[in-house]
Amino acid sequence: MKNLFDLTGKVAIVTGASSGLGVEFAKALANQGTNLALVARREEKLKEVQKEIEKLGVTCRYYVCDVTQTDQIKNAVEQVEKDFGRIDILVNNAGLGLVDSAEKTTDEMWRQMVDTNLNGVYFFAREAGKVMLKQKYGRIINIGSIHSTVSMKGLPVTAYCATKGGVLMLTKALATEWAKEGITVNAIGPGYFALGMAEGIVADPEISKVIEYMSPMGRAGKSGELDTTVLYLASDASTFTTGQIITVDGGWTAL
Repeated sequence: MKNLFDLTGKVAIVTGASSGLGVEFAKALANQGTNLALVARREEKLKEVQKEIEKLGVTCRYYVCDVTQTDQIKNAVEQVEKDFGRIDILVNNAGLGLVDSAEKTTDEMWRQMVDTNLNGVYFFAREAGKVMLKQKYGRIINIGSIHSTVSMKGLPVTAYCATKGGVLMLTKALATEWAKEGITVNAIGPGYFALGMAEGIVADPEISKVIEYMSPMGRAGKSGELDTTVLYLASDASTFTTGQIITVDGGWTAL
């Protein structure tokens, strides 16, 4: 039977690829033959991930880039296209999870969240989209959250919800714009995973109780449980899927 997730020779950019879910997504893609362009701010971490990815038998390069800076995004995309010749997949994963009550959220915190979680996603999609439009082919996967569609009792996530809700509507709007150009734009909405920036939150005993109560499966997500979702959206198995969010949350948003 044909491997519908085969991505041999494809080129993917993964942002926020120095840790957490970004590394998970990069490894999942590499295991299906994708050549990787890793993007993040921390060069030493990127070097470590690059070595891990190269062991999987694909070409992997890294690009130091702050997704809140449009000039750095433009430079990174231009360099990736120059180095690899094309950009087939963008996993817009870079994110920030500052948590505080609405009345205590400072102007700086709010702007940091919007710049990273929403503006960065848009600007990276815009620049990579220009390359994909020339190719008449592309797969853009924005990383949203369960908080793209629901809030959370017991944890003040107003700013985070606002940015991730914006990611969902951005995904839908870009999908409709580029639907006839060979480009699909979708989102993944992870629940709480004990990885990356959420690891500390999940480890908190009180938050852990909330997660156990809110998730019908009674637990946080585990390493590897997002792999097939990103592969589906990155591959030609999803040619007729666009403008959607696939929520992977142990049933949280089904309640």
